[in-house]
Amino acid sequence: MDHTAGVQTGPADGRASGPTDIRDGLIRTEAKRASVWLGMAALMALAVYLAQPLMVIFGGIVFAAMIDGGQRLLARALPRRLALPRGLRIALVLLAAVAFLVWLVLFAGNQIAAQAAAMPQLITTEAQRLGDLARRHGILAQSVDLPGVATKLAEELAGGVGPLTRALGGLFGGVTTAFLIVVLGIYFVLEPDLYQRGLAWLLPTQTRQDWHGTAHAMGRALRRLLFGRLIGMASEGLATWLLLSLWGVPMAALLGLLTGLLAFLPNIGAPISGGLMILVGFSAGVHSGAYCIVVYALVQIVDGNIVVPMVAKKTADLAPALVLGAQLIFGVLFGLLGLILADPLVAMVKIALQRQASRNDSDRREHAAGTPVSGPMP
Repeated sequence: MDHTAGVQTGPADGRASGPTDIRDGLIRTEAKRASVWLGMAALMALAVYLAQPLMVIFGGIVFAAMIDGGQRLLARALPRRLALPRGLRIALVLLAAVAFLVWLVLFAGNQIAAQAAAMPQLITTEAQRLGDLARRHGILAQSVDLPGVATKLAEELAGGVGPLTRALGGLFGGVTTAFLIVVLGIYFVLEPDLYQRGLAWLLPTQTRQDWHGTAHAMGRALRRLLFGRLIGMASEGLATWLLLSLWGVPMAALLGLLTGLLAFLPNIGAPISGGLMILVGFSAGVHSGAYCIVVYALVQIVDGNIVVPMVAKKTADLAPALVLGAQLIFGVLFGLLGLILADPLVAMVKIALQRQASRNDSDRREHAAGTPVSGPMP
C-alpha cells in the first residue's frame, strides 16, 4: 500500500497552496472586509496624527479659492476684447493683494502701530474702571481680574506679535504658517485640475465622475462663501472707521481694521470688536461711549439684514449654532487657524453629505421604479 497516496505534493512550478492561502470563500470575504475596516481605522488614526498639518493644507485650499474667485470676477468684469489668460488674471489678483498690503504698511502703518501700542493700556484702564463700578454695585466678585483679562485680549488682538496659530505645535511660527498657506494656495490655484485628477485616481472608477461633480460644487460654494466674507469684512471695517472718525473717537483706524478682520469670524468676531470699540469710546467720555454703542448696533444691523442675507442666498446656508459649535471645537484643537477655517470646513462637509444623500435618494427612486441604476451623478 502506498502511504503517499492522497498527499498533494503540488507541482514544482510555484502554483502550490501556501500557508497564507484561504480556500474557503466565506472566510476570504470576511478577511477582505476586516482588511478594509482595519485600513479605514489606520487612515483615521493617521488623519488624527496629521490633523495639524492637514489644517494648513486646507488653509492653502481656502486661499486658493479666494484667488480663483478674484480671477473669475476679473474675467467677468473685463470686456471680451480685453480678455486675459487665466494665469495673467491670477498674477493681477496677487499683485493687487500685495499692493494693498504695501499701502496699508506705508500709509496707515505708523498710525495703526501707534494706536495698537497704546490700546492695551487704554483697555486696562477702562476695564479697571468698569470692574470697580461693577464691584461697588455687587455685580462682579472681588476675585475676578477683569483688567488682566482685558489686557490679554487687547495684546492678542492688537499687538500683532503673537503666534498666528498653534496648529503645528510650536514647530512653525505664525509667519511660517502663513507663508506655507500662501505657497500652497498659489500651487493649488495654478493647476487645480492636476490635484483634482490626482485625488480622483485614488478613488474607485465608478465614483470618479461623482467626485469631480462634488469637487466643483465645493469649489463654487467655497468661492461664494469667501466672497461674502470679504464683502462683510470690507463693509464693516470701512463703516466703522468712517463713523468713528466723524465723531473723533480715538483709534478709529485701528478699530476699523480690527472690526474688518474679526468680521471673518462669524458669531465670535463681532462681540469682540464691539467690546473693544465701546471700551475705547468710553475712554473719551460718556457721549463717545454711547456713540460707539450706536455705531456697533448700526453696523451689525445693516450687515445682518442686508449684506449677510444677500450673500447667504448664493452660498452654503449654514446654521449659526452649527458654525459656532465647529468654531469652539476647532479653536480648542488648532487655535486661531482652526477658528478661522471652521466655517469653510463645515460648508465643505455639508456639501459632501448633501450630494451623498441626493445620490442615495436617486438610487432608491430608480430601484423602486424597476429601472437599473444609471451610475454616478453628473
